[in-house]
Amino acid sequence: MPIKLPWLKGVFPALVTPFVKKTEEVDEEAYRRLIRSCLPHVDGLVTSGTTGEFPYLSREEQRRLVEVALGEAGGKPVIAGCGASSTQEALALARDAKEAGAAAALIVTPYFLHPSDKGVYQHFYDIATGVDLPIILYNIPQVVDRYLPRTVVEDLADLPNIVALKDSSGNLTYTMELLEYVGDRIDILIGHDEVVLPALAGGVSGMILASAQVYPEVWQEVFRLVAEGRLEKARALQRGVQKLSRIFCRHGGGVAVKAALKMMGLDMGPPRKPLKGVGGALIHETRAEIRLELEKLGKIPVEEAVFEYPGGPLTERFGDLEITPEIIAAYGLRVGSGVAGEGLNKVQIDLIAGGKETPLGEAYALQLTYPLHGREALTTILEPALTVRPATLLLPRLPQKNLRQANMIYGPTQSALARAIVDALEEGRIPPTAVDDEVMIALATVHPRALDRHALYESVYAAATQALAQTFASENTADAPRFREISRNGGGRG
Repeated sequence: MPIKLPWLKGVFPALVTPFVKKTEEVDEEAYRRLIRSCLPHVDGLVTSGTTGEFPYLSREEQRRLVEVALGEAGGKPVIAGCGASSTQEALALARDAKEAGAAAALIVTPYFLHPSDKGVYQHFYDIATGVDLPIILYNIPQVVDRYLPRTVVEDLADLPNIVALKDSSGNLTYTMELLEYVGDRIDILIGHDEVVLPALAGGVSGMILASAQVYPEVWQEVFRLVAEGRLEKARALQRGVQKLSRIFCRHGGGVAVKAALKMMGLDMGPPRKPLKGVGGALIHETRAEIRLELEKLGKIPVEEAVFEYPGGPLTERFGDLEITPEIIAAYGLRVGSGVAGEGLNKVQIDLIAGGKETPLGEAYALQLTYPLHGREALTTILEPALTVRPATLLLPRLPQKNLRQANMIYGPTQSALARAIVDALEEGRIPPTAVDDEVMIALATVHPRALDRHALYESVYAAATQALAQTFASENTADAPRFREISRNGGGRG
């Protein structure tokens, strides 16, 4: 019967392996810096795991990483990743780890060529009986392409030096099944960053996470709060790192983690080929999301975007449409503005409305025919086949420089504007006569680094509601007699 290890509790970072950029050699000094940065907040270290790119490391490199980690660990346990597809190689790595002084070996389910359940059992049995070292089973079906069968785990849990299982599946049903069947014999460790809180609440003993080298103090606090039964605060902490945890989980092999660490001043170099270069490249939008989330956590300084929200007289804010204050006055065009939200979610909506036969109608048609580069206008729709009335164009104030910015404008901004118009019409704040006879153009100023779609939606809705209220207020209603006089006299732009 296995004996649970008292030290196998808490937070363990699955360390990335730093490489020199040009030569791809292991950068031992960078490894030491990384360990020193997270050591005060962790209970141990894990080398050469999935995040550490173990398939790309030689046997000698993996042993050396254990030695370097032990030199920096200050007496805290070091778990050595000993992943290999063959039993012989995994056993050799485990023996190396034992000789180097590791506290345990992390052994992944055999991959690439998939043995039967009996073969999986035999793989772990041979390793467990072939080395005098605690063994942690490793379930990660995302890359192994199969689960470590629960029935096999039940049998393995009877071996004296099988002490734990790391579950990186993210499948809480599987995790809870393990706790039910073998949790009294071996420790279960969560290895999926997105489900730490529910796993801890369910009874796992600790965590081995890629993100634990980026924000280990958060996970240490979550671990403590769950142990104390303070789940509400623990939930808030988990939610605060959920997006970044999701990015790390979606971009395995340490690529996203290395990007985050570099932003924090810990340059771990690129991954090894074939992940190096285009093989593991992160798109600009993902890097921007990582940066913003690190800013929220206080890990890096806030990067300010240089731009201004429009100011000055409202009637002077429509020059991009070639609509001047004189035209607004002459044709009795309606204008309104609204501002809502704070920080990255601050939004300003400047709205102009008027008859289809006015210069505004011409501007509406021109924006669809000859769109401004990077600021293409979009017809406002509530559903794919439901155009809002009055017909409305959404025009970004700022050029959209990347897909993330465009997604914020043409996604939640457009949806919130449409909903605000529909609600205003249903509540009688837009006169029925405007539905078919007028058009509107909304100029939206959205922060270039906005990323929270839900918060942005709320800000746009509030700002658009304000703008609509001002636009269709009684004192802002077009002067119909004046408009008819201008029309008879052939008035227009210029």
